[in-house]
Amino acid sequence: QVQLVESGGGLVQPGGSLRLSCTVSESIGGIYLLGWYRQTPGNQRDMVAEATSYGETFYADSVRGRFIISRDDTEDTVYLSMNTLTVDDTAIYYCRAKTSRLGGSVHWGQGTQVTVSS
Repeated sequence: QVQLVESGGGLVQPGGSLRLSCTVSESIGGIYLLGWYRQTPGNQRDMVAEATSYGETFYADSVRGRFIISRDDTEDTVYLSMNTLTVDDTAIYYCRAKTSRLGGSVHWGQGTQVTVSS
């Protein structure tokens, strides 16, 4: 069972930056897809950014150019660097792992709250 633990959330002012971390319980070199999703009350969980083990990255239109996802195989951690934050970025951010491109299993972290407010 892959376990994911997020950290780095908190309160930040509009225009500020924050970096989220997701530490994985096993070597991430063999995990196909690692990503970040976010959810606000009453809404579905939406993809923010994803990174494959092949080096591909994908971003939601709303964060492209402001957020960067990166995988660190030496630390078994995936990061989300968030810049130029706005109040619309306020949400609970979840880390997600999909072990294989075809089939495999999906795992979620417990989430970390990001609040953008003045």
